[in-house]
Amino acid sequence: MHLTVKHLTVQHLAVQHLAARRLLGVAAAIAIAAPALLGAAASPAVAAAGAHCDRGDQDLWDDGPSRNVTARHCSIPSHKKRWYTVEIDTLVQTRYKGDTLDGGVERTKTLHHRTIRCLGYTTDADKGTVDWFGCPPV
Repeated sequence: MHLTVKHLTVQHLAVQHLAARRLLGVAAAIAIAAPALLGAAASPAVAAAGAHCDRGDQDLWDDGPSRNVTARHCSIPSHKKRWYTVEIDTLVQTRYKGDTLDGGVERTKTLHHRTIRCLGYTTDADKGTVDWFGCPPV
């Protein structure tokens, strides 16, 4: 049905006004949510200026790799982000027999130019090491 301006009633105007308000509300929600979602997805990428370490050591067990990496000669970023991107020149993975150190070493594998992500780190000034933790498997 085609309505001209003189046939519009208050009810028609109210319905159009409500539709316009809903459309405006949806647009506002998208405008607010999109940057928040992009920011959350980009968190690991924001840490791209992360750390660099010359050498890292990671233990491998029967059920998979350890979530910790002990590294040496690291440059640590000054930012305090949720995720850190760590570039490691030489990553040595030691696979143990079983789930304890008592089982002995089955083999070691050396990987070059690896990038890992970690939740955080602690430092040991006496040993000159950085212990990265919360690192998902490479």
